Amino acid sequence: MGVIAGAVVVVLVVVVGWWVVRTYNRLVRLRNQTQASWAQIDVQLKRRHELIPNLVEGARGYAAHEKSTFEAVTAARGAAVSGDLGVTDRAAAEETLTATLGKLFALGESYPELKADHHFATVQAELRSAEDKIAYARQFYNSAVQSYHTALESFPGNVVSGFGGGHGRREYFEAAGAPQDVVQVRF
Repeated sequence: MGVIAGAVVVVLVVVVGWWVVRTYNRLVRLRNQTQASWAQIDVQLKRRHELIPNLVEGARGYAAHEKSTFEAVTAARGAAVSGDLGVTDRAAAEETLTATLGKLFALGESYPELKADHHFATVQAELRSAEDKIAYARQFYNSAVQSYHTALESFPGNVVSGFGGGHGRREYFEAAGAPQDVVQVRF
């Protein structure tokens, strides 16, 4: 009888140990996925940042008197690439950069010669492509963060996450910006 009880205890210990290891490894995998998806956002943002000086220089020749716009774009880019910003601060800096880029794109509409310039149009198209890739990477990152948070907050992840370090919550990469007003359509 003692051998059977000992065997049952050993089996229970093995099962519980397997369960803990499996759950912990899942949390590690999800944490690593959030880090990898953040790295993809970072890659796309760096690409965007590298394109901006070309766009500014291309526009500067056509609209030299729009100095404040160029300075605003340059300052916003500098803020976005500076230091080791957290997710929330990075999102705010990128949102500011996007707003100033919108003003620069508007210059293309104001100056037909600039709009017709092949270099400006090419860089502008590449920036739009980068924006699409950033939006996709942001969506993937936020989805990875959601999966990670769900695993951390649900059983057994909430128990096992305390065993090892480094399993804290991650920030979502959210667009800052004012809430959208409701559009009223009248006929």
